[in-house]
Amino acid sequence: MDKVTSKEQLLKQYMIYLHVERGLSENTRQAYERDLRQLIIFLTQRGTDFTGCEANDLFLFLLQWRDNGKSPRSIARCNATLRGFFAFLLDEGRRNDNPSTYLVTPKLNQALPKVLSEATMDKLLRAGEKSDLALRDLAMLEVLYSSGLRVSELVGLRLSDVSLDVGYVRCLGKGNKERIIPLGDPAVRAVKAYLNSLRRRLCGKRESDILFLNVHGRPLTRQGIVYILKKWGKTHNVERTISPHMFRHSFATHLLDHGADLRSVQEMLGHVDISTTQIYTHLTRTRLLDVFRKSHPRAE
Repeated sequence: MDKVTSKEQLLKQYMIYLHVERGLSENTRQAYERDLRQLIIFLTQRGTDFTGCEANDLFLFLLQWRDNGKSPRSIARCNATLRGFFAFLLDEGRRNDNPSTYLVTPKLNQALPKVLSEATMDKLLRAGEKSDLALRDLAMLEVLYSSGLRVSELVGLRLSDVSLDVGYVRCLGKGNKERIIPLGDPAVRAVKAYLNSLRRRLCGKRESDILFLNVHGRPLTRQGIVYILKKWGKTHNVERTISPHMFRHSFATHLLDHGADLRSVQEMLGHVDISTTQIYTHLTRTRLLDVFRKSHPRAE
């Protein structure tokens, strides 16, 4: 077996492992594969490969990323890719050591999530447009805000995942973990209106169990939803460019603002670690501090 074939086979085996055993999403797997393919090029230039490289090779690889202007977040992700991949090679008996053990992850300044105000959300969710497609678009927005779904989860929703009588949505999140999230009455009404009219016409003679379809009767893509949201924001005179993840951030922040407990929000968002959810408590504290400084006579 030549070295090129060996590299490709190891990479393929690792991608299968991430998919089957780790249950990582396609987007995450693609990001890891991109990182490792860049590592292949770097190691080849240094006359080595996955099974022969040393810790210094990996350190210089990350140093090259930094010198090329990669962000600390990208470098941290690449670091995680290297750690996971070389741990896999060690477990599979392809190496006797793990050269990534002592790699240092750069410290990240955690940015606060971008959140839409409740007033802006009310403006967005007003059914102003009269077009047929507005029924679908409004239903999507209502579901995003009511459930806090990721856009990848939204595009994968099937008819059987939505129970309008009970008022909940079931989704398969990261790591193929299923969760059930309540749907508010406005979201239920919007989805019913879409199902009872427009979706039948979009589907036409095609058979599809995907909930949200494009004009050709095929499942909407992530890019399609991003485009729809940008257009919807402009139509409703929202100055900021809105994205699907802003609905997720707003869902979590508004729940906490109105007294929801952190554990419940964690469960609805599908976060494995509650520390991921805690970023929203920092945001609510920041908002409270702003209110205090603007309103209290002794704040200054």
